Amino acid sequence: MLGGLLFFTGGSIGIIRLPDFYTRMHPAGKLDSMGSLLVIIGLFLYILKIPNLLNVLTGLKIVLIAVFVYLSSPTATHCIVDAAMRAGLEPWKK
Repeated sequence: MLGGLLFFTGGSIGIIRLPDFYTRMHPAGKLDSMGSLLVIIGLFLYILKIPNLLNVLTGLKIVLIAVFVYLSSPTATHCIVDAAMRAGLEPWKK
């Protein structure tokens, strides 16, 4: 879970420090996905400390949530960037 917190912190710093929309979307998409995945894996391992049927089913639900987050976050980031490009938002130039 601490690894996920580090990724979330890195993504937040990247969003604040980077100059334009497109470069801000990179840490928002990449680090948010990895941070979420690490936190969800931590929850999965915590739930399975006591193996019984209820915890196994809860662990399965957590795995399905992880798959959904891992597939939907990069897709949503791509769609947002594509919409910005179609709207004519120019990338930052030094």
